[in-house]
Amino acid sequence: MASLNVGNLGEYLREQRRSAQLSLRQLADAAGVSNPYLSQIERGLRKPSAEVLQQVAKALRISAETLYVRAGILDAEREREEVETRAVILADPSLNGRQKQVLLQIYESFRKENGTEVQHDSQEHPADGPRTAGSSGVEPSS
Repeated sequence: MASLNVGNLGEYLREQRRSAQLSLRQLADAAGVSNPYLSQIERGLRKPSAEVLQQVAKALRISAETLYVRAGILDAEREREEVETRAVILADPSLNGRQKQVLLQIYESFRKENGTEVQHDSQEHPADGPRTAGSSGVEPSS
């Protein structure tokens, strides 16, 4: 099997697991993943999903966002609000894995669609609140 570009993640996970004094099997059990799968992640042979990374981070008691960045799921430059929103969606126990992924895709789609417009409007008119289509921003005189 060819190594993916997730070696940095695997090395980091191995270091964190050893620092926590956990065996591969103990971490796999705590994270709810199989021992062979976790071993492949540590060796850089598999790229885990955001949900698996969250489970591993929780078991290691470390930041899931750090693992997302190391896995290439999030860029280090992403806004903190976006990271927090993603983390909340992924942590919601009332949603299943498919629902979380769909919700994240919708969220990302809206961010791409509104990205420059939202920033432009909020910087130009911060006290006015959001603008709606057809709004001139001028109050009608009575």
